[in-house]
Amino acid sequence: MRQLALNLGERSYNIYIEQGLIDNASLIESFCEGDNVLILSNEVVAPLYIDSLARSLPNKKIHQFLLTDGEAFKNIESFTAVIDYLINHGFRRNDTLIALGGGVVGDLGGFVAASYQRGMGFIQFPTTVLAQVDSSVGGKTAVNHPLGKNMIGAFYQPKAVFIDTNTLKSLPEKEYYSGFAEIVKYAILGSLPIKEILFNKLAEIRNKDINVLAEIIYHSCAKKAEVVSEDEKEKGSRALLNLGHTFGHAIERLTEYKTYLHGEAVSIGTLMAFNLSLAKGLIKAEVVEQYRELLLALKLPDKVNLPISSEQMLEAMKLDKKNLTNKYRLVLPKNDHCILVEEDKLELIEQSIVKQLK
Repeated sequence: MRQLALNLGERSYNIYIEQGLIDNASLIESFCEGDNVLILSNEVVAPLYIDSLARSLPNKKIHQFLLTDGEAFKNIESFTAVIDYLINHGFRRNDTLIALGGGVVGDLGGFVAASYQRGMGFIQFPTTVLAQVDSSVGGKTAVNHPLGKNMIGAFYQPKAVFIDTNTLKSLPEKEYYSGFAEIVKYAILGSLPIKEILFNKLAEIRNKDINVLAEIIYHSCAKKAEVVSEDEKEKGSRALLNLGHTFGHAIERLTEYKTYLHGEAVSIGTLMAFNLSLAKGLIKAEVVEQYRELLLALKLPDKVNLPISSEQMLEAMKLDKKNLTNKYRLVLPKNDHCILVEEDKLELIEQSIVKQLK
């Protein structure tokens, strides 16, 4: 078993990575306080794994709540429905909520756990590439608002993160590759182990080689844990983890979360960020092309194939949570790392967007 620690003082916890982890009853149950456990999942993931997870908790009263699959259901209505269930079934703050699924389930479940009686037990059990390498680690929880993504939420750390790499075998191709947009992000942020795997082991990635996947998940979690341990509440360096996300979130919002998976929108947004870096002389054209080809090799989109305008993008980006002034606060690649900039030259941003529009 691979194991990582995310060091946050009294809120520290471990990330466990192993094949078949869902059947490790003694380990999982050791983190479940109280008598009741709510397994929050969705209608796609639950039939595959919820029974196995429930069997790993023989000494707990197991409850299940299933969400409709999709980013469009990461909303305040779903949040309220789960809260209603907890109240109606007499859950206490020392009981536990386990989020079994992808980023939507984990984000929403974490926000429910943070809010219910001001904080109940919470465990992440991510089942997608994106959730395993990114959203399950670091304590960001949220739901979407019609005017912006993740606008309502809290920082709330889980008691543990369990990553069973076997769950990736059942992922549809589109969902599988979507998560690699976040892994590419870590390479751009300077993780040499991840960069080497991405550029040298594409065949293994396409074949879902479990050993290679475990290695890249480990290094991704290690990179994120390093950043989060230094800046838990995103007041500084953690904002760099949002590379491509300001553009990507705008794409998601403008398409009503129905057209692109999160990683697909981030892929396009990352190239928009590269375009702006190139225009500002922060990076060489060959580096931009190198990563564009990598994203395409990972079956990720490089352009928005819908009638969205740069004006609409700029308007949607105004509501990004990172903006602290009237300027656009953006993460841009620079050589072998990334920087935060406060950009007010709208023509440069607009030109960077237009290159990736239909």
